[in-house]
Amino acid sequence: MKVQKQTRSPRRQVDGVLLLDKHAGLTSNAALQTARRLLNAAKAGHTGTLDPMATGLLPLTFGEATKFSQMLLDADKEYEATVQLGVETDTGDAEGAVVATTRLPAAISREAILSVLPSFTGEIEQIPPIYSALKRAGKPLYEYARAGIEVEIEPRRITIHALELLDWNGSAFRIRVACSKGTYIRTLGMDLGRALGCGAHLSALRRTRIGPFNVTDAVSVAVLEATEPAQRDRFVASADTLVRHLAAVELGESDAGALMQGRVIRVDPAICGLVRVYEAANSRFLGLAQCMDGRLAAKRLVATTGSVQPE
Repeated sequence: MKVQKQTRSPRRQVDGVLLLDKHAGLTSNAALQTARRLLNAAKAGHTGTLDPMATGLLPLTFGEATKFSQMLLDADKEYEATVQLGVETDTGDAEGAVVATTRLPAAISREAILSVLPSFTGEIEQIPPIYSALKRAGKPLYEYARAGIEVEIEPRRITIHALELLDWNGSAFRIRVACSKGTYIRTLGMDLGRALGCGAHLSALRRTRIGPFNVTDAVSVAVLEATEPAQRDRFVASADTLVRHLAAVELGESDAGALMQGRVIRVDPAICGLVRVYEAANSRFLGLAQCMDGRLAAKRLVATTGSVQPE
């Protein structure tokens, strides 16, 4: 009996952004590949990872939108984290091996927690965890950790914009953290535990916001899977979604064509800085351009995109 070989339909061009609400236990890459398969997209990327234990907002980019991923990598973020007191792990979260246990001091209370939060607010120095993807001499730090090699890690300047106590149950507390890029919430949890005299690790972490995007607008893998394939594109926002915070410039057909060919365009001298550019006749997003002294030069252009309406 001859077995018929199944043929996979060719990947299609999908240009846009999908806000995914990642569930626990899923790596960011696995989430990306699942979404890519469900959308049958040719090209995909993400705008910063979440640890497998963590849940929440994971923006995924497809096609031409991948060119603007850096916008979210540099954006401020917001998290809700549960800090379990009395136990430290080598990774700073519940997935790591226990390295120290401490009896909780009787003095720990809601008031005690509130008293240490201000010292971790504002611009502070933070030492990244050894179990991280940061590189030293071309190798990720986690490779040194797994090999049992000790390396010196330089502290980095980060900013904690807001640090709010949400809940306290006697052995663990939940906080909301609004922070700059490069902040490790695992490290923050450990440092808070040490400040309270008992050590700590994260038992739960959820990312709720990146830049202008909120997890309330995100879709889960389960919902994406339950949606008819022909309807899944409705969850994908246009490629210019990542740059909506920039001023918009509309060009006529002739100038739009010239810009796409790499020529410098004359525009109103009042326009300056990095801008998003559209072809006025059809509201077609062309990409980003830099404007200075009335001269508009292409910065990052898209090859193909759908029709979007500039703000």
